[in-house]
Amino acid sequence: MPVPLAPHPTPVPFTPPNGAQSQLICSGCRNLLMYSAGATSVCCAVCSTMTAVPAPGTEMAQLVCGGCHTLLMYIRGATSVQCSCCHTVNLAMEANQVAHVNCGNCRILLMYQYGARSVKCAVCNFVTSVGAPPGADQKPSN
Repeated sequence: MPVPLAPHPTPVPFTPPNGAQSQLICSGCRNLLMYSAGATSVCCAVCSTMTAVPAPGTEMAQLVCGGCHTLLMYIRGATSVQCSCCHTVNLAMEANQVAHVNCGNCRILLMYQYGARSVKCAVCNFVTSVGAPPGADQKPSN
């Protein structure tokens, strides 16, 4: 005779320890830090680096460093971000500074910098002209 299954317990909402409500990336070792509202800086338990807490209401954004592929967090609106690991200066682009187009050959969605005249597909190497009628100035690239 089958045994009836017990209902799943109601999940208890996670409450961060010590009332922590925000998080940021350690400027030393890049670990995720959690901190209490009102803190002005956070000391990392791993590397002991003090990381300043952005002012309340500051919108943060993230990008992956082009040099070492480390996730970087920065204040939204910055035009460039220097990686604290490899010191590469990365261009920080807002959503309105990039555009999308489908590859003229394989139809994969491509993202390119606003203002570019063409974009090369990383999958099939096809060069798609941007802002031109379909078929104009499009060619495979080797």
